Amino acid sequence: MSRALIVEAARGWIGTPYLHQASVRAAGADCLGLIRGVWREVVSEEPERIPAYAPDWSEASGREDLLAAAQRWLIAKPMAAEAVGDVLLFRMRDGAVAKHLGIAAEIGENASFIHAYTGHGVVETPLSAPWRRKIAARFEFPSGG
Repeated sequence: MSRALIVEAARGWIGTPYLHQASVRAAGADCLGLIRGVWREVVSEEPERIPAYAPDWSEASGREDLLAAAQRWLIAKPMAAEAVGDVLLFRMRDGAVAKHLGIAAEIGENASFIHAYTGHGVVETPLSAPWRRKIAARFEFPSGG
């Protein structure tokens, strides 16, 4: 699948309201829901059932649940190997579990990413220095099946 197709699919979700645990374009999505929806559009059916999760993910336990799931189903990339269509996993605070996801829409001087953000819904945001510092891992989607 082309990386441009991934970005096009993700941009189709822009304007979707934020809704915890949802993954329905135009109706509601959280950051994982956006990735799940793009997966369904560009790869295939979702590979596993997503259990219920709290908005704080696994902060209390300290388990890296989201990172572990990304490592199961996505292809890990070196941090410096930036490309549009990459799935970005963020740590919102130093030492905290990784719990936010987005899709790289542009790279270079005008870098941006698409994500679902509480209070904003699905938006395209500049990948500014503060956001870049929060990137914990970079992945790519597997080819469709």
